[in-house]
Amino acid sequence: MSKVIVISGAGSGFGALAARALALAGHIVYAGIRESEGRNLARVGEAREFAKAHKVNLRTVELDVSDQASVDAGITSILAETGRLDVVIHNAGHMVTGPAEAFTPDQLAAVYDSNVLSTQRLNRATLPHLRAQGHGLVVWVGSTSTRGGTPPYLAPYFAAKAAMDALAVSYAAELVRFGIETTIVVPGAFTSGTNHFATAGEPADLAVVADYDTRYAGLAVEIAAKLRAATPADASASMVADEIARIVALPRGERPFRTHVDPLDDGSQEVSDVADQVRANFLTRLGLGDLLKVEKSK
Repeated sequence: MSKVIVISGAGSGFGALAARALALAGHIVYAGIRESEGRNLARVGEAREFAKAHKVNLRTVELDVSDQASVDAGITSILAETGRLDVVIHNAGHMVTGPAEAFTPDQLAAVYDSNVLSTQRLNRATLPHLRAQGHGLVVWVGSTSTRGGTPPYLAPYFAAKAAMDALAVSYAAELVRFGIETTIVVPGAFTSGTNHFATAGEPADLAVVADYDTRYAGLAVEIAAKLRAATPADASASMVADEIARIVALPRGERPFRTHVDPLDDGSQEVSDVADQVRANFLTRLGLGDLLKVEKSK
């Protein structure tokens, strides 16, 4: 059955790829793009051309996840056009690279805003509707850095992604009794097909950066190169989009709580499997096993 889907941060990377994959699967997809009438106008045009060429229902919506008013207006417009919303995909985020000490507290707060508070704004705009209708799916695009092998010089981003994961886990149990499912999609370090590394932010305190360069000069470039070298040649960012499309297509009650897409295999899945089982065991022991999964379709 065709679903109405909104994806944040869908101008490029995983978000744009997922929007196209879901549209090709027959869904009505709203690609959330900020500054859609400004610097990202070309991306809106690309989505429109894709929809026309493939005869699919891929639409765009102005969605600046740093602004609650923008998010509220975007979701209101979707509901006005379609009358429903079935799937919310949290994809928006921003990476920074550099020594942790060289980032100001305000910079860390901005990274947290992009990767964590953005999801809260979108949830507050969409969840009242999903709760009222008694069904829905929330997909969180996380990162293997939350529990896998983590190289240095990415601390603010990794910390924010860990916070987002923790938020997703708590939300999952709080939404089950409303019939709303949760899946956390966990991509590995894809070094091509996204703009994460190309548009990564840098620390503001250049004096501290200079101090670190006395012993860690060129480390960020070295890490990126080593990640590329360790990644299998056939790894493609489209794998994440395909997995999201697969999850959306599954019947109610049969979607996984967490799924990894990590060609590099940094160990995140092994740790997450244990952590998620510990969570399930604990909730079950407390007599709260019903919070783990919605009932299957009948």
